[in-house]
Amino acid sequence: MITCAIVGATGLVGSTFLKVLEERQLKIDKYVLLASKKSKGKIIHFLGEDYVVEELTENSFDHNRFDYALFSAGGDTSKTFAPIAARNGCIVIDNSSAFRMKDDVPLVVPEVNIQKAFQNHGIIANPNCSTIQAVVLLNALKELGIKRVVYNTYQAVSGAGHKGIVDLEENTNKKFPYQIVNNCLPHIDIFLENGYTKEEVKMIEETKKILDDSNIKITATCVRVPVKNCHSESINIEFYEEFDILDIKQKLNLKENIVVLDDISRNIYPINTFVDGKDEVFVGRIRRDFSVKNGLNIWCVADNIRKGAATNAVQILENLLEKRLGN
Repeated sequence: MITCAIVGATGLVGSTFLKVLEERQLKIDKYVLLASKKSKGKIIHFLGEDYVVEELTENSFDHNRFDYALFSAGGDTSKTFAPIAARNGCIVIDNSSAFRMKDDVPLVVPEVNIQKAFQNHGIIANPNCSTIQAVVLLNALKELGIKRVVYNTYQAVSGAGHKGIVDLEENTNKKFPYQIVNNCLPHIDIFLENGYTKEEVKMIEETKKILDDSNIKITATCVRVPVKNCHSESINIEFYEEFDILDIKQKLNLKENIVVLDDISRNIYPINTFVDGKDEVFVGRIRRDFSVKNGLNIWCVADNIRKGAATNAVQILENLLEKRLGN
């Protein structure tokens, strides 16, 4: 019997775990939903049954109770409980930033480096939401030799959880330092001594780790915008090799889970309301950057709660199961 725990099952990403798992019908025999003490006893309808949420404790993983666990309950919770789960024979797929840059923890986007997931020591890290969508398209073009990347992100409030959505819908600023309504805030996560935010540094360092290339020059500016869901990114790439725009579009079209929407004659390009609820990475506004040799501009939009978090983790779990079951 294959068992799986959902840690943080009542949160925004946790509830999306459940939605994606229902859609994909994985070969899991038993699920257990875990959350904090305040959510203990809550009833959640999942896969045609009513599940009672259990409190997450240090004993939740005793006696090799679970084969797998999907974690989305914050970094501190992951730091405490993921190692406990791993010591009890459970493979953890963790959505927090707690383990992403640890050398012995694979940082996995299935379309890019799924082989790394099979080299785990009990914990696999899910990358940052804004990084995931970017590396899916960068990976499709990496054979041209990526010299430099400039990220400018336009990130939805759902990336900050329920409180971020409330700030947008109720015009408050309980989550953000200023009201998000009518504002774009160039401030995601804390500021660091070098003037970058932690979010920007995450994108820079995670991209290098996932693509397994420490030589790429990367800079980033991450902005929170008054949009409920789906992150948008303007990505500027400088290649070592020359390229043809039609070839770029073909390379993107041929890659799994990338959708090219790029017909400016008909105003076709990715927008948030179209991408919302979908699992693919959508790209458009594909054009040459004439200011540098071998430069390219791309507009990229993805659902940050699905592909940027829950779906990516479930995809990892799917691949682990396929290998285990010999499919």
